[in-house]
Formats: sequence, structure tokens, C-alpha cells
Amino acid sequence: MTLLSVIVPVHQVKDYLAECLDSILDPPFSDLELVVVDDASTDGCAEILAGYAARDPRVVVLTFPVNRGLGAARNAGLAWATGEYVWFVDSDDWLPDGALTAVAGRLSRTRPDLLVTAYTRYFPDGGRRSCPLARINGDRPVPEVFRLDEVPGLLSVLHITCNKVIRRRFLTDLGLTFGPGWYEDVSFSFPLMLAAPRISLLDRCCYAYRQRPGGAITSTVSDRHFEVFAHWDRVLAGLDHSGAGPAPGPVSVAEAAGPTGGTTTPAVGVSAELRQLIFQRMIWHLLQVLGHPRRVPPHRRREFFANIVIRYRRHLPATGYRPPGGLLGLKHRLIGRGAYGLFSALRVVRRAHLGVVARARRPLAPPGIPRDAVRTGTPATIVEAVAASATAEAASALAAVESEPVPAVTEPAQASEVRKGSFLDKER
Repeated sequence: MTLLSVIVPVHQVKDYLAECLDSILDPPFSDLELVVVDDASTDGCAEILAGYAARDPRVVVLTFPVNRGLGAARNAGLAWATGEYVWFVDSDDWLPDGALTAVAGRLSRTRPDLLVTAYTRYFPDGGRRSCPLARINGDRPVPEVFRLDEVPGLLSVLHITCNKVIRRRFLTDLGLTFGPGWYEDVSFSFPLMLAAPRISLLDRCCYAYRQRPGGAITSTVSDRHFEVFAHWDRVLAGLDHSGAGPAPGPVSVAEAAGPTGGTTTPAVGVSAELRQLIFQRMIWHLLQVLGHPRRVPPHRRREFFANIVIRYRRHLPATGYRPPGGLLGLKHRLIGRGAYGLFSALRVVRRAHLGVVARARRPLAPPGIPRDAVRTGTPATIVEAVAASATAEAASALAAVESEPVPAVTEPAQASEVRKGSFLDKER
């Protein structure tokens, strides 16, 4: 049996496709098959793929007549794959030199159900940011093979699929596939990590994650960002579901904004600690989506916040929940109270503070003085003033929240009730 099936969904990536395929096929490691799924590209990708398939018998090309999305393309590749392990690689990214050999060595040595690797983000301006795994267990060493409850810090690693190599038989027996719509990695990666009895790490950059300007759908202003709620609903439903068969479908109010159907989420029994961490990670991620300037349309931000409140209260751990410290913890408390007015005010204040700091770091030269003659840096007095103001604003908001009773909430039966923000605090 071939050791590794690399599955590459393709859609409108002509300028990046050859670099991706060459990084998989050219290295000396050859115990692999490459399953490429052309998701109805119209920019010339089909001709590029035909050339690779004609030259290399390891390449299999599947073609969709109409665009079906990333999740469906990955599922089709998985159904075709024959390797002992599968690796989902996006077609605008690439594998660094030596990655395949390093991954194969780790797989042979540890025989895991799931291998998680370090990766690096590459930015359009030439910058890069490494995402290592060395500190996910604090100061304690990470075992060669472990379960998630033994190294729960793995949940802090971004939930992308592309840095995960998975034993194919384990995945098919689990019945886990990719759901439709945006943010499909959420409802795949978390159930995968929870269910894997043998997880191993490779703290070496084995994936180059390209950050394209305008290339990521999740950096596009769109109503489709509401689809993230359906994926988190599936994750949490999988935690609560008991018995055989698929977890119940999502009950997201926002699911009407996206396609129906989706992944089968296996039932998983988890500890109270993992529930707390997954709940916290959900709120963190939803806040990231809401806080991104190029995601949720401004006129629907209140509705998005309302959907976060629904999930916060629906899935709040029964054993209690202690929010994180600092500004993030304050945001969690504001969500728990449904305090959209205070949340919005805090966001405005925060942006104003960041603007002050940015201007202080780039001071304007007084008239008649050359700009390069002005000493750069942030004056201590300005930093202290900004910090004091931010602290005062946060303390004031928190005091206001804590002094008010938590309003009773009945989940809206219709999406229109959420859009009106019927259970949120009124604007002051």
C-alpha cells in the first residue's frame, strides 16, 4: 500500500498551481499518490493538471463539472485515495523542502492516527511568521504519542486541516467528512483531534501557508461568514451526543444564510477540562471573525454578535466557566450579558487607543524641522496615558456589566428576531 495520498482541491489558482504540485512531486520521497480535484476551474488549471497527469503516473485528476466548494472537493479526493495516510494540501500553498521525507519518517516511527506539524505563514510583502509546536504543553515534554486530554494545549493551535496528516482507515471508520460552506475546517479538525487515540507532533515546518491578498474567502466581506455558526454547532453537538450514529444536525439560527447538510460528527465523550477549552476556543474564534475588518458586513455585526450570545449561553459548561483574563476576558463577559452596546463602545475605544500609539511611534515633525530629525519611538508619557485610559475604560465597562442582572434569554425561533436583536441590550 502507498504510504501517503496527498489530496489537492483546485479552483482558480493558475498562478500558484505548478509551485504546489512541484513541491509534492519533485522531492526524492516517492511513496505517494497525488489526487487532484479540479472544482470547475475556468482559468486554465485543467490544462496544467492534464500535463502533470500525462507525465507522472502518480497523479490522478478528478473533475467537477460545476463548482461544489472546498469541502466537497476534499471529500471526493478522500473517497478516491488509496494511501495509508492522507494529507489535504491547498493548491495555493506548498510543501517546504524536506517536508515529505520528515513526515514519512515520523509516521513510520510513531504510527499515529493523527500527525500534526508546525507550519509557516507567508505574507505578500515577503514577511513570514512561524507557527511552532514547542510550547503547546508548557514546560512539560510532549510524549511521542498521546491523546488530546493528555496534551490539551494542542487546542491552541489554529484549526487548519493542512498541517494534519491522518491515517485513512481511522478517518473512514470515524465517518468524519468535510461539511459544506466556509469554515469547514472547524467541524473537521476538532472532532478529529478529540477522537484520535494516537496523536503525534512534528515540530518542523512542513507546510507553507500562503496569505494571499484577497485570495482567502475568509478575508472577504460577505454574509457567508454566518456559516461559521453551523460548523461550531456540529462540534458542540458532537460533544453532547451519545449513542451510535451521526450527531443531530445544527440548530443554528444563521444556517439559513448558507447551504444545508454537512459532515457527520461522531459522538465523543470528553472531560470537563476539554469542554471548557473547546468552549473558550469557540468564543475566541467567533470573536476573531467578528473583529476582522473584512469579514462580517457592518450592517449585520449586531446580528452576528447575537448569534455568539446564543452559542455562549447554549453551550456554557455545566461545571462553570472562568473567562480568560484581560481584554479578551472582558469581551467574554460582555457576550455572556448580551451587552452589545458596551461591546461596540469598547471596540471603538480600543481602535482609538491603537491609533494614538501608532501616531506616537511615527511623530510628525514640527514646521521647519526635517522629518528624519525627529526622534522615533513612543514617549513614555503617551504610553502611560494610553494604558491608563484603556484600563479605565475596561474597568468601567466591566463594572457596568457586573452591576446589572443577566437578562433572561429565550432563543429566537426565527432568524428575523435575531436580526432585530430582540434580546440584546438597548443602545444607550
